[in-house]
Amino acid sequence: MSEAIATDICVIGAGAGGLSVAAGAAQMGARVVLVEAAAMGGDCLNHGCVPSKALLAAAAAAQAVRAGGPGVAGQTPVVDYAAAMDHVAATIAGIAPHDSQERFEGLGVRVIRDWGRFTSANTLTAGGATISARRFVIATGSRPAIPPVPGLEEVPFLTNESLFGLRAAPDHLLVLGGGPIGCEMAQAHRRLGCRVTLVEAGRCLGRDDPEAAALLVAALRAEGVEVLEGVAVERAGYGEQGLALWLADGRQVTGSHLLVATGRRAALDRLNLPVAGVETGPQGVRVDAGLRTTNRRIFAIGDAAGLGQFTHLAGYHAGLVIRSALLGLPVRARGDHIPRATYTTPTLAQVGLTETEARAAHGAAVTVIHEPFAGNDRARAMARTEGFIKLMVVRGRPVGVTVVGPDADEIIGLWALMLANRLKLSAVAGTVLPYPTLGEISKRASGTYFSPKLFDNPVVKRGVRLIQRVLP
Repeated sequence: MSEAIATDICVIGAGAGGLSVAAGAAQMGARVVLVEAAAMGGDCLNHGCVPSKALLAAAAAAQAVRAGGPGVAGQTPVVDYAAAMDHVAATIAGIAPHDSQERFEGLGVRVIRDWGRFTSANTLTAGGATISARRFVIATGSRPAIPPVPGLEEVPFLTNESLFGLRAAPDHLLVLGGGPIGCEMAQAHRRLGCRVTLVEAGRCLGRDDPEAAALLVAALRAEGVEVLEGVAVERAGYGEQGLALWLADGRQVTGSHLLVATGRRAALDRLNLPVAGVETGPQGVRVDAGLRTTNRRIFAIGDAAGLGQFTHLAGYHAGLVIRSALLGLPVRARGDHIPRATYTTPTLAQVGLTETEARAAHGAAVTVIHEPFAGNDRARAMARTEGFIKLMVVRGRPVGVTVVGPDADEIIGLWALMLANRLKLSAVAGTVLPYPTLGEISKRASGTYFSPKLFDNPVVKRGVRLIQRVLP
């Protein structure tokens, strides 16, 4: 007989967003049920952010030996691919207790390890229980989107969900897709000694600033990754030399393994959303500015909401839902202050509008500041002067920032703060930073914006001359 559970909040999905809602709600005194059939921690912990960054760290260690540095000769590294993947597994295992069922049950959350399925507008079945809740939160994340390439279903291929289970290094990895995952894993495997060919139908990192993306692609090629841009795959299968992709321009590329990294789609299939009165669109669940679905009892967050596919975005959404569902406060989700990063070398990070987007939105009101890392003393000392920061400024406030170069993912944090709080550029210009640091590039770029207003301004010069005449 089905168990009947009545609760305040039922969270569907134990990824970053769902766990944040569940933990916050339980600690604030709400009754919480958490439904998850797969691994606790979701894609980020088990198949995404954590394992990919761990593998990139192993690859960076190999590259440091290979490349050498100032006064240090490079040499061929001895790479143990299985040990690198063991590091990935150990990293996941080290973080997993924080996301575990035991921890959440200790917080007072009822955890049901099963798939959830709506049976009405306010009930869900899972694990032999019928759950009625005042509020539901759909936090089911996303899964790899597999393109309709003829023959692809007939060959073995990897996605981010299976890649990190390898223990033998691919001899020649074919990467289909030039987005962040494709570029990161292409560089990681090349640095770990694999031959790599990356195929992208459009432009690699097509969402990002073209100048910044081109610099990153040039770095991949310099390290030996074969990057084929602007060419579609017409079919997949087996050729005379093994697994093969036939390209639209007549070429054929062959390899030992194929990684499909052509984006992700919201994981909603099992939920039976029509019964709950929840509408969906091409990107995911349809939500309003407060993250409510077409059923006001039900919220959607993170990848499921179709507003972006970032762990930190899901965490931000979780905070808004807690305020709305628990405290009854009005909330409005923003997207202009959400940063993103591609963790290659050089790293590419973005917050707000790109130059193209800023010019389209603000026209001649936009001032674009371009400051190279070559002018940063710390970058020179590190012999890592590739890249730049690009500021898009409108009436003294940044509306977008692109950083490509060393530690771009860390540098972008300051600018995420600026955009989140709609601060003026003078806040950065007036900040004193330790010298020498890579972060000084932000202050220098801010100073570049103000320099013409101070040093090329005839009114300022006349005022200074007048003041000098009257000063004692």
